[in-house]
Amino acid sequence: MPAVVPAAAEPKRSEHQDIYAVIDLGSNSFHMLMVKVVGGSVQVIGRVKRKVRLAAGLNDNLVLSRRAMKRGWECLALFAERLQDIPPQNVRIVGTATLRLARNVKTFLHDAEHILGHPIRVISGEEEARIIYLGVAHTSNCEQNRLVIDIGGASTEIIIGQGFAPLKLSSLHMGCVTFLDAYFADGLLTEDNFNAAIAAAEQTLAPILPDYQALGWQVAVGASGTVQAMQEILIAQGMDETITLERLEAIMQQAIVCGRQDQLSLVGLAQERKQVFPSGLAILIALFRALGIQGMTLSGGALREGVLYSMLPQLQETDVRHRTIASLMVRYHIDQQHANRVADMAQSLAQQLSPRWALSDFDGLSLLHGAALLHELGLLIEYKNHHHHGGYIISHSDLPGFTRAQQQLLMALVHNHRADINRELIAKQTMTSVLLTVRLTRILRLAVVLSMRRRHEALPNVTLSGKGEQLVLQLPAGWLDQHPLMRAELEQEVQYQQAAGWELALQ
Repeated sequence: MPAVVPAAAEPKRSEHQDIYAVIDLGSNSFHMLMVKVVGGSVQVIGRVKRKVRLAAGLNDNLVLSRRAMKRGWECLALFAERLQDIPPQNVRIVGTATLRLARNVKTFLHDAEHILGHPIRVISGEEEARIIYLGVAHTSNCEQNRLVIDIGGASTEIIIGQGFAPLKLSSLHMGCVTFLDAYFADGLLTEDNFNAAIAAAEQTLAPILPDYQALGWQVAVGASGTVQAMQEILIAQGMDETITLERLEAIMQQAIVCGRQDQLSLVGLAQERKQVFPSGLAILIALFRALGIQGMTLSGGALREGVLYSMLPQLQETDVRHRTIASLMVRYHIDQQHANRVADMAQSLAQQLSPRWALSDFDGLSLLHGAALLHELGLLIEYKNHHHHGGYIISHSDLPGFTRAQQQLLMALVHNHRADINRELIAKQTMTSVLLTVRLTRILRLAVVLSMRRRHEALPNVTLSGKGEQLVLQLPAGWLDQHPLMRAELEQEVQYQQAAGWELALQ
């Protein structure tokens, strides 16, 4: 009788199938990003960054020094421990400018791949630019032509694109590490050193300018550590998040006053960015001058996010804000039917006040819609202060599709959608005027009260009008007498708004 051969057991599914890792072997730093897919969005569960300054080890003959390679290998040995439990198909590792240039790159890659247990793909400059743009597109909301700039350690990528499609790509041989060694090697922060670095960057940019200026763009975003550092400085020094040439030149003068690299001390500049900040700043000034950039904000993603989303086709939602809000609604068990009811009511009220109240400025109507959908975000914690909890969650969450200032405005709206009005939160807004924030808050509060029955058929037909900042809410004749609880809530709302200095009348 033949032996019975047991059926092959199905391979056990790893408990980490929904965890992904991306490693970026940059010219200045090595980064590892780890995420978990939760509720239709990505949740960052780990970030590791080590300053390796690989580009500093590249000599004039494009040979990478043994010392620089050793710094890289030691860093990768730290990363390798975190990769052990992640399925190999969920790991991507890319190398950029310095590894593209190094003639002895195979020596570095041989040991690096052995340490990590995964292959490393050294990408071309054009491919790096394309992936950076996708990382920006998947984490930022924009329907117009968008200029994207990423200043790396040894290269700078410049892209114009629309939606998820890059239209023009360039990768230039200039970066904050290579320019540090070339123009600030003496450790001095002088006008001459800055001018030499700026002039060199402008010369590098000159060949590509005609094509970029001909194509044009409406929005400019930065996706580099230099841009992030600059934004942090502006906010710490009491300004809003928008980077302008005037502000860049003012920060350069602050650096020159410090005199030396080792004496550099700017309010808002993180210690880890001090070494390469002056050289990155010089390149950024050259970009603003040469391209005529009027203003720039910080993107929520770049190369690592571009690589990550290429592994996650299920998350490649064309409307980034929609994906973010939908994920929060799922994760915090928001009543979606009621949220949409409030959002529809808010939109109806806003339309009655537009265009006189200019609510569409600064994406105001889109942010009002998002706040209406998320107004019950904090209910999962508790009812009494759920508006405070919701505001806290928004303020401390990663929200792809929203800039820092938009996120803060969204937080202020959710925090103030009911009960006492916190005027300080409104006064702290930086992206837009306080007046627009006040207007959006008033509309959202009325939409929440009018939808309190949580039934579509119970919604009253209302007219909202106003003169200046005075609002008049008109309801059907006799409706308030038939709905005493709603009358009480609306009268209470009149008092809340009056306490904040806002005039609201019921008819």
